[in-house]
Amino acid sequence: MKNQRRVLKGAPLAALCLGALTLSACGSNGGSDAGVVNPGTGAGAGSGTPLPQLSAATGAKLGSCTDLAARISYPNTSIASATSVAAGGLTVGGKPVPAHCLVKGSMFQRVSPVDGQNYAIGFEMRLPVDWNGRFFYQGNGGLDGAVVTATGDVGGGGQLDNALNQGFAVISSDAGHGAATPLFGIDPQARLDYGYQASGKLAPMAKSVIQTAYGKGPDRSYFGGCSNGGRHTMVAAARYPEQFDGYLVGDPGFRLPLAAIANIAGGQAYASLATTPGDLGTGFTAAERALVSNAVLDKCDALDGVKDGLVQDTGACQAAFSLERDVPTCGAQGRDGTCLSGAQKTAIGQLFSGALKSDKTRIYASFPYDAGLGTTGWAFWKFFSPLQLDSGAVAMIWKVPPVDPATFKGANFALTSNVDTLLSQVAATNATYQESALSFMLPPNLTDFSKVKNRGAKMMLYHGTSDPIFSSDDTKNWYENLRAANGGDAGNFARYFQVPGMNHCSGGPATDQFDMLTPLVAWVEKGQAPASVKAGARGAGNAGGANADLPSTWAATRTRPLCPYPQVARYNGSGSTEDAANFSCK
Repeated sequence: MKNQRRVLKGAPLAALCLGALTLSACGSNGGSDAGVVNPGTGAGAGSGTPLPQLSAATGAKLGSCTDLAARISYPNTSIASATSVAAGGLTVGGKPVPAHCLVKGSMFQRVSPVDGQNYAIGFEMRLPVDWNGRFFYQGNGGLDGAVVTATGDVGGGGQLDNALNQGFAVISSDAGHGAATPLFGIDPQARLDYGYQASGKLAPMAKSVIQTAYGKGPDRSYFGGCSNGGRHTMVAAARYPEQFDGYLVGDPGFRLPLAAIANIAGGQAYASLATTPGDLGTGFTAAERALVSNAVLDKCDALDGVKDGLVQDTGACQAAFSLERDVPTCGAQGRDGTCLSGAQKTAIGQLFSGALKSDKTRIYASFPYDAGLGTTGWAFWKFFSPLQLDSGAVAMIWKVPPVDPATFKGANFALTSNVDTLLSQVAATNATYQESALSFMLPPNLTDFSKVKNRGAKMMLYHGTSDPIFSSDDTKNWYENLRAANGGDAGNFARYFQVPGMNHCSGGPATDQFDMLTPLVAWVEKGQAPASVKAGARGAGNAGGANADLPSTWAATRTRPLCPYPQVARYNGSGSTEDAANFSCK
């Protein structure tokens, strides 16, 4: 999950717990149907059913910050401070953020009757002096456990803008526990807060704070995040559809416990292939991964009309590429980076098709063959995460009963656990843990988002096709099911954008720098449905930071359109292949 990369090889529990998991509420009523103007259909595909058109937000000035802490009153909430931040006191992507008020506090302080630890839902809010009338709930990644800076992600890597800079009031939270470790999973209420309840408690409180600060509540409210933050966003859409008007969902781990167990199964498979015991990366080396990536490009790069180092037509690629046929099989020379062994082809091919239970049914989802397998980001999630991140999350946050932290050893748990048993344990309950992980972590109904749709709210989703931990196939399959549940087309309220080559939330050989919040607002408040989103590469000199995974043959400023599924960006036949203007979504 996003923001969870830590090199902890051989780490004991204390070090492991620094980052565990495959893992990193609107018009006067802040999201109510007040503010609906004449129903409209929007533009583009999926606009056949008239839906309510929500009105645009109107801004206001912050009256005072210094006395705000004393003026805020909300049940079960303690405000620690309210501090003025001058313009430029915070910078993001090289941009100075305008003047704002930083409010820090917590909700529902308590002592757990199960583990005896202190818990609270910690948060910070940043309230612009010049407010645009909108609220952004920032869904954070990983295990949460830290109140990261409340700026509001707009999507992709190396972000050049943020919701706070655009004038939103933004909240960030630790989701109910004060450290990014899996130990909080021993407390049943902390599990529920992490799963879904923290956002349900925080959003109404945040709107009340906004009402106090500006003399009016937010006209429009948005929820966004990537990885576990994307899961938070989908869960909020399913559980709290009346609270938000727009949802920005990035690389969502919306079936997170299942993805983690599938990754553990993958770790066991790579361990069986490893030439160095305990080093899963020797089961599928960097040279071998580059070999497969290049073979995928060879078969699939031109399917969109031009060979440019990007597989735009991911669907067609899965039919065109065969691991067995298109990658050499090692002979007498053995594994030397120019081939895969027969055992590798069998095991790796099965992982891409989807890790299996003993009855041969899938644990989670398939993964598409793509060009981003050779990156360090891909390797991190496949080889490090099962042993040190997924293991702790499954063992302590989702399993019933949880393991004893005092005797837990992550790598041993991952490599020796029976995945069928783990699957039954994350679906289990008992007298202490009365809601299973498959209940508190997942959206309660994966195809019914009718309340979002029918009140005029919108969803934009994106997912990197080379994401190694949460599969873009899973998001694609979810979207296909959503379309089926909406008469074959959900495009009038939800659109899904694949990001070719992108790893988990960012990186990979991809144009991974983009802003999806701006078009989401235009869709929600103006009825302008997004026909595409322009994305750029992050080459040398990029203000958001260079992407080390970019091929040397690409222009540092390459751009591409990201297209609403099932459309694909195709070359128009002339013009620079570095310019999005010469590609069309078809």
